[in-house]
Amino acid sequence: MNEGISSTGFSVRRCLHKWRRRLAGEPGDTEEIIEVLHRAQQRGVLRNDALAMIEGVLQVSELQARDIMIPRAQMVVLNRDDPPQRFMPTIIESAHSRFPVIADERGDVAGILLAKDLLPSWDANQEIALKEILRPAAFIPESKRLDMLLREFRASRNHMAIVVDEYGAVAGLVTIEDVLEQIVGEIEDEHDFDEDAMLLQLRSNLYTIKALYPVEDFNEHFETDFSVDEFDTIGGYITNRLGHMPKRGEDVTIDHYRFEVVRADSRRVHLLRLRILPTEPAEPEER
Repeated sequence: MNEGISSTGFSVRRCLHKWRRRLAGEPGDTEEIIEVLHRAQQRGVLRNDALAMIEGVLQVSELQARDIMIPRAQMVVLNRDDPPQRFMPTIIESAHSRFPVIADERGDVAGILLAKDLLPSWDANQEIALKEILRPAAFIPESKRLDMLLREFRASRNHMAIVVDEYGAVAGLVTIEDVLEQIVGEIEDEHDFDEDAMLLQLRSNLYTIKALYPVEDFNEHFETDFSVDEFDTIGGYITNRLGHMPKRGEDVTIDHYRFEVVRADSRRVHLLRLRILPTEPAEPEER
């Protein structure tokens, strides 16, 4: 009985203390700070992009590496012992600049390959041995806070870290770009296409699509019949099919269309890669 009264009294005091801070105009936690910022934005004191960036900064201090990492199953990795004819197609197709390199069947990461480190050997027409040009990999726990990780990225000049679980096994990876995009939103690079374009064809069956591409336009272009009743954009449609806010590297297959999330932050999807899969020929009817 006394414990119940004590607990109730503590709860009342905490509520009173919270309301005192509000009446005094002093935010007491992150949620209240964001409320103040939104009021400032509504009064025209803050622009929308400035508000979004400040929210991103506040969010980074609360997120951990596990919240934004690319899961191990979706990592693009190279095998240390593979010859160039096996690993070069992966490098070219993915268009990444850094790759975790595994050493054995267990998937242990032996180091990081920077694509630019291949150029001297490639120009000299030499046999390329990945193990000779690997850079050390940085390993971090899943619980690493993003603000601390960003500080370490800047100090070490690393742009990629391998995330490990409590047993030391590889759980995923995170890059400095992933962290920065939590603050500033999508970061465009040299692989982006025209600002006004929504669709870029890479090959006959491979496309890059902006998440804001209208579902109606997608249906018209690809002769599909995705529902336009609930979602206006293809990004919203894919998010609904996955059932949660997608992370970079996640994919979903609808009919013979495979969508992979290329860019996303904690608020929305930005860019998708579409691969049109071959359709299986219809089986002949039995007579």
